[in-house]
Amino acid sequence: MKKVFYLLIALSVLFTSSTVFSAGKPYMRCGDFVFSTSGTDDGFARINGAKPESQKITFLKAKEDYDNIKIDWVIATSQPGLWIGMEYVKRDGKAFLNTQQLRASMNAPRVFGTYDCVRIK
Repeated sequence: MKKVFYLLIALSVLFTSSTVFSAGKPYMRCGDFVFSTSGTDDGFARINGAKPESQKITFLKAKEDYDNIKIDWVIATSQPGLWIGMEYVKRDGKAFLNTQQLRASMNAPRVFGTYDCVRIK
């Protein structure tokens, strides 16, 4: 059941209405999420072709150390009021992606996902 829900979330992100067509070359896959460069060089990654609403980059050890980095994104889906928070962490060459459905109500159940990331060649 959870895998079906995560697949629906991934497909929702794929079909968001915001700037879906400005993705560049894919470089990484984390589960059902494909990350690509920006076709417009605006500094934002594209997640399944969609531009995130926000992006925060934190270097974990030293500045400009891309082998130890954390990137947080918030991305809208095609479902009204449904947002996905994403946390990409790369430490010493190993990367993973944590996702969470952002809740409008504290009574709503928490929905998490964790994915290993691999480089697309």
